Amino acid sequence: MFAKYKKVSLILRILIGLLVGAALAVVVPSWSVIGILGTLFVGALKGIAPVMVFFLIMSAISAYQQGAKNHFGSVIVMYLGATLLSAFAAVVASFLFKVHLVLPKSVHVAAAAPKSLTKVISDLLTNAVGNPLAAIVNANYLSILFWALMIGFALRLTSPATRKVITEISGAITSVAQLVIEFAPFGITGLIYTTISETGFAGIAHYGQLVLLLVGTMAFVYLVVYPLMVWAMTHQNPYPLTFWTLKVSGIPAFFTRSSAVNIPINLQACRDLGLNEESYSVSIPLGGSANSGGAAITVTVMTLAAAYTMGIHVSFILAFILCFLTALAATGASGIAGGSLLIIPMAASLFGISNDIAMQVVGIGFIIGVIQDSVETAVNSASDLLFTATAEYRDARRSGHPVDIAAAVRAATGKPAKVAKAASQTIEVSD
Repeated sequence: MFAKYKKVSLILRILIGLLVGAALAVVVPSWSVIGILGTLFVGALKGIAPVMVFFLIMSAISAYQQGAKNHFGSVIVMYLGATLLSAFAAVVASFLFKVHLVLPKSVHVAAAAPKSLTKVISDLLTNAVGNPLAAIVNANYLSILFWALMIGFALRLTSPATRKVITEISGAITSVAQLVIEFAPFGITGLIYTTISETGFAGIAHYGQLVLLLVGTMAFVYLVVYPLMVWAMTHQNPYPLTFWTLKVSGIPAFFTRSSAVNIPINLQACRDLGLNEESYSVSIPLGGSANSGGAAITVTVMTLAAAYTMGIHVSFILAFILCFLTALAATGASGIAGGSLLIIPMAASLFGISNDIAMQVVGIGFIIGVIQDSVETAVNSASDLLFTATAEYRDARRSGHPVDIAAAVRAATGKPAKVAKAASQTIEVSD
């Protein structure tokens, strides 16, 4: 039965959960026992999220191997730069269009966040160096991030077998998180029931504003910010490649809602463009975690929405720090559907927002995930392909053998073998 259940699209299951929860809230608003489904779902997420984030970041840092002939430097610069710029764009959008959330069991104004730069940095450093085991137990995400990075770098000095074990453990924990998310429709039934029965449909209207802000910011980043990056790297019209990557990678990713599932599609697209296999065989899988512009937007917007809801004053200093924290944390976002939502508590901790409140925000993220997560995954996956190609074209230009991007895209659409030969000749000279 579970196998048959999984065969149904997660999007369809979540839509059914939304409809069932809303209908029950209208028909039997006094059956509070239904809300237990949401409580159990959020509780499971609270339990697995700290462990998953710790192992994901530690595994990603330890797994990188040096020495391969590729365009790794350019790719990493674009991945990290895009994630950081996405976070900045999300902060600006959130400042211009402030969205307040309606949380179940509405929470009153929290203590104001510290405004002093010295106080902020002191709190960050103090929280970061806490006991790593206690950090996982207490969901201290700043400490989890710090120790995952430290241990990850140390593991690079160990044997390949040891690093493989860490990677396999990370994969196993991710599988557990995926299993929890498979039951998201039941949890969403409980969450939407609680929201409507306690706040009415006004709370759902606020969710619509949040979706518009998220999707609008992601569209601006992919259609304006990323093309500017491509132009700066290649000095050519970026839009043929931008729109092509959206078509061949973004559309499938929108429906699968998984960057990991979309990796084979991106690898085939790289072959069609005739890119260097030594480069894209590393950069495409790596992009599943290192390139997380869409995740950075989601985490930033929803964290700031939570801060506004709690009545917390967001200073420029805190917003600036949030951009860097979100960009760094987003690189640890899982390639599974809804994975980026699990790092919201890390960003929320910067404003003193409790883990309980942050997980309520995560629950809202799953409610709007039918649209938000689909667009986020499309942005992340399509930009993996976009930046992988851009990095190679940039290095070819600097070597004195530029590639005509528009012609390469046209050839990839109709004659992939021809462009593969031409591109391989260019790269051979470049190397």
